[in-house]
Amino acid sequence: MPFAPSDRLSSPQNLRIKQLLRLQQKSAERRALGLTLVEGLRELTIAVEAGVAVAAVYSCAELADETGQQDLQKLFSGLDSAPEWFEVTRPVFEKVAYREGSDGLLAVLRTPARSLADLRLPENPLVIVLEAVEKPGNLGAILRTADAAPVDAVLIGDPRTDLFNPNVIRASIGCVFTVPTVAAPVADILAFLREKGIRTYAAALAPDARDYTACDLRGPTALVMGTEADGLTPQLRAACDETIIVPMRGRIDSLNVSVATAVLTFEAVRQRG
Repeated sequence: MPFAPSDRLSSPQNLRIKQLLRLQQKSAERRALGLTLVEGLRELTIAVEAGVAVAAVYSCAELADETGQQDLQKLFSGLDSAPEWFEVTRPVFEKVAYREGSDGLLAVLRTPARSLADLRLPENPLVIVLEAVEKPGNLGAILRTADAAPVDAVLIGDPRTDLFNPNVIRASIGCVFTVPTVAAPVADILAFLREKGIRTYAAALAPDARDYTACDLRGPTALVMGTEADGLTPQLRAACDETIIVPMRGRIDSLNVSVATAVLTFEAVRQRG
């Protein structure tokens, strides 16, 4: 069936606009409703192609060019269950938009429900484990690395940020939808990895840490990364099979967690050929 706007919203007091603001600002609202926001046609396309359900689409004709409007129509035309589409005025859109240089498109997505039991890993998996990740920008950058490598899953233990925070989606350019990503207690993640026979490599500053290039990462591997400020907790590091390090040759003693994750991930990919 044709996909076209069903209404035009011009008041910031509209109940739908108020809900968009709550979804943007409040993780409790996102969790309670099982909804989140994605801004931008590229990110929305990635989500739709990954099978994520879209509840509603909001567009601003003054910000979206004609090609973008046509691409949006193509994305949903022909689907039996296309979402509702609302046009909004520029002042209203700018109130709910959360990034600069917007292309005039915002959508409400049904948050994917994922658990460790849902994961289907290959025979020789490469997994990233993040402990208590806090900053949406770092999580988004790591998800981009995970998509690019690619890795088979990203497991987030005891997260301090909402996995589907709109800023995570923005920073990952939608890769949170392309990479199997699960949040779970650290103990459950460790038990899952042991059950699957996946060797764990803790990235940490420690006297017994081995140079990452000296480690054999060709088998089933989980790269375990700590928090941005404090690194891995002693308990998690002790629970891992081996501790590895990216040697620092300059004045500083560590890398940003997203950069360190990228270095280790692509070394594992290189070793696997």
